[in-house]
This record gives sequence, structure tokens and C-alpha cells, in this order.
Amino acid sequence: MNLGIKKRRNKRKIQKPLKSPLKIPKKNKKDSDDASLSAIPDSVSQRMIKRMAIFSGIPTALGMSSFFIFYWVVTNDLLDIPNSVVGAISLGLFGLGVLGLSYGIFSASWDENQVGSLWGWQEFTQNLGRTVKAWRNAREEATKKN
Repeated sequence: MNLGIKKRRNKRKIQKPLKSPLKIPKKNKKDSDDASLSAIPDSVSQRMIKRMAIFSGIPTALGMSSFFIFYWVVTNDLLDIPNSVVGAISLGLFGLGVLGLSYGIFSASWDENQVGSLWGWQEFTQNLGRTVKAWRNAREEATKKN
């Protein structure tokens, strides 16, 4: 029995993918050499991440837990600590955490084959000296161009 309803056939047209109007430039050997010189080796970046986690993570965790510690001390009537002292100590610990990020980067040995020392003070002074020298050279080049 046909009630006048026509069945519609589901015919989909398969479209071909459009060609991209953008052309990707081919890399030459010089570009790949420049990129490899500016990239941080994996061993160095892993070393930096570990140091940043330690030198930043410990003070930041202490900064967060200091609120709970001070709350426990005050509620158990062990000491009467003013709010300004709680804020100053917590802010100081968070500040150390921020400084720990930078120290973690600069205290890591930037030499791929050298691990460096435990605290990294020698690496810190060497890497900070390199960075300051690069900033000075960049500033001198910028003033020469103007």
C-alpha cells in the first residue's frame, strides 16, 4: 500500500579532497643545521626540569603547607602568631619557589656530556655569565643598527 510517501534514497556524493593552496617550502641543509644548534638537547632539558622541580617545588610546597602549619599552631594555643608574620613567611617561601625556577635552569650543566655538581653553583655562575654576555652583545648590535 503506497500512501503517497516517496522513499528518499540516501545517495552521497564522494568528494575528492581539495588541493591545499599553501605550498610547504622544502627545508635545505642549512636550515636544519641552524635548528639543531638552537635546540636544547634532551639530556640537558631533563636535567633542567629535575632541578626546577627540586629548587622550586620544595619551597612552594612549604609555602602552601605553612598556612596549615600556622593554623594548627594557633588553634592548639602553642604560639600566638600575628597574621603579618604568617603572610610574610608564606610570601617568602613562594618567592623562593619563583627564584628556584631560575636557579634550576641556570644551575644545570648546559653541556650535554657533563652532569654537573649536586648544588650547581659553578654551573650557575658560568651559565649566568654566558647569558649576561649574550644580552650585552645583543644590546650592542641593536645600538649599532640604529
